[in-house]
Amino acid sequence: MPTFLFDKIIFGPVKSRRLGVSLGINLLPANIKVCSFDCIYCECGRNPKKNKEKAVLPTRMEVRQKLKEKLEEMVSKKMLPDVITFAGNGEPTLHPEFAGIIDDTIELREQLTPKARIAVLSNATMIHKKEVFQALLKVEDNIQKLDSEFEETVQLLNCPNKNFSLAKTVDQLTEFQGRVIIQTLFVRGSYKGQTVDNTTEKEISAWIELLKKIKPSQVMIYTIARDTPVDSLQKVSAKDLNSIAIQVENAGFDVQVSA
Repeated sequence: MPTFLFDKIIFGPVKSRRLGVSLGINLLPANIKVCSFDCIYCECGRNPKKNKEKAVLPTRMEVRQKLKEKLEEMVSKKMLPDVITFAGNGEPTLHPEFAGIIDDTIELREQLTPKARIAVLSNATMIHKKEVFQALLKVEDNIQKLDSEFEETVQLLNCPNKNFSLAKTVDQLTEFQGRVIIQTLFVRGSYKGQTVDNTTEKEISAWIELLKKIKPSQVMIYTIARDTPVDSLQKVSAKDLNSIAIQVENAGFDVQVSA
């Protein structure tokens, strides 16, 4: 089904279901998705085949200049963002200058829109790198993906790179010592002849046990809202999401639902 890519370094502001008025930053190419996951529900589509197109990343200076220009424009119009969000066409922490770009963003935020939060939407595949981990600790909303406790479900839903280890990722998430938000997308359907459903009692119980280990400051749960590259997926109802949310709350966590 149709999907889309962001065609600029800075996009928005948009009204985010989870974050409020969000000004987006895309650290990936404008013409191609670059990600360490290949999620079957990703609004940016599936990862392209190798060497299909040349992937050119924006430089740190380009990101800084474009962000400065956009924030100055928003200040002049008295339309300040609630949050500056790193998202875009793939995994933002793959950018080799990610840590420096975070520092630049914090500096510009303090100068131009000091009440805005900074958020990073990530799949946690680069948090083993010290510079990435330390940069994420500097932002207000360090949002990391965790869709299941089960390796087989993660392989079906997220299609991670071959060197991905769910167990190691969970261990690394615990090292944030609570300074992390866990984001989970719930979905049902099928893929490659296999049933996909991370809303079962078995899935939810095991996932909540992971939350107890990681101890996040908040849990964000949501479902698909746009077209997905695999068309055999189904949105989870608001009723079912709220039922999951109650279980998360009963486990002692602050939870946000986006139905």
